[in-house]
Amino acid sequence: MIPGNRSLLVLTLCYILLGGRADLIPDAGRRNLAKQAAAYSPDKIDKNDDMIRAFESSLLNMFGLNERPRPRKNLVIPPYMLELYHSQTKDPENPSVNFNFAGKSTSTANTVRSFHHEEESEAGQPVWEGDEINRRLWFNTSAVPSVELIKAAELRLFREQIDVDHVQYGDSTDHHLYRVNVYEVMRPNSRTNTDTITRLLDTKLVDVRNSSWESFDVRSAVTKWKNSPERNYGLEVEVVSPKRGALSNHHVRLRRSADMDDHAWQHRRPLLLTYTDDGKGSSNSNRVASRQKRANGRKKHQRRKLKANCRRHSLYVDFSDVGWNDWIVAPPGYQAYYCHGECPFPLADHLNSTNHAIVQTLVNSVNPLAVPKACCVPTDLSPISMLYLNENDQVVLKNYQDMVVEGCGCR
Repeated sequence: MIPGNRSLLVLTLCYILLGGRADLIPDAGRRNLAKQAAAYSPDKIDKNDDMIRAFESSLLNMFGLNERPRPRKNLVIPPYMLELYHSQTKDPENPSVNFNFAGKSTSTANTVRSFHHEEESEAGQPVWEGDEINRRLWFNTSAVPSVELIKAAELRLFREQIDVDHVQYGDSTDHHLYRVNVYEVMRPNSRTNTDTITRLLDTKLVDVRNSSWESFDVRSAVTKWKNSPERNYGLEVEVVSPKRGALSNHHVRLRRSADMDDHAWQHRRPLLLTYTDDGKGSSNSNRVASRQKRANGRKKHQRRKLKANCRRHSLYVDFSDVGWNDWIVAPPGYQAYYCHGECPFPLADHLNSTNHAIVQTLVNSVNPLAVPKACCVPTDLSPISMLYLNENDQVVLKNYQDMVVEGCGCR
């Protein structure tokens, strides 16, 4: 397959599956596609350029973007988002439209978004208040589309190990256990009201003798913020030690220390994750169950198939071909496949034909002018997971259905 044909197929694939607005492909990618398209069909240069613009528009809607992402240089991807991506893609033989993360009740969620809290210089307001054991964190969750349903939300906090042997706690025998409470701020303090009203969302008893990430369920608060953004006053984190007041303020990493560089801070700062359902996913359990049967069938009939007959062909979509690799974190590309070939009379069993296609082929064999032959088309498609940056430099993990051809047939 020549390069121009492959690149046009890349765009055609996205165009067929999706719909949107423009300016997603950078100028370099546009020139590359236009050059390849002109070489492939020089008599349709103007039409090819219009087609590329139309495809750019469609891709924006696919990713839920208002404009092309232009990520900052050296942007750090939260390691946990990479972990989720690898967890979702570790079994390529059993892809799922929905997330199946161990220990998480994500239900039908097919999109994960990560949010960093707004620091003082960014938010224009303090992100903490009170003494050393109470911190205020505020997250701007306005990027969650109103049409998506929040299935789960978690606050992830990093705990640094404490050398408890050097701390005196009197008669306490469980001095290594601390309690971390996460509250929703229902009403912040003000000039007229000095008391902050909070609601407990989640709590954990943690062992401070080791370093680890802790996860807290904050779904109810995030759901309220999505429906009423003006009521988003943030979260408050409280760390209670066995002997109140003896807490090391370096234990729970809620703000950047003076000696911490930017790279280290990006790997330790609090992270809010939302798991949402955009309504475009569906269960593919039947597809997964039948995949092994199709694989066995392909092996059985492999020798009997003619190369000209309807079958699946390789089509690798390389995102760097159209300049998307600066904002698509993973994968760098994927095997999409496509269907092509003849549907000859009589239709053999391995061509995966419907009864209608058999009848249509029979009529065509008798009178070719009456009806066309059956067409070779995808009969089964599976999803892929993509990790990318949106226009606000937020990292998004999303499952897109019907992106990989699993089977072809005559229809």
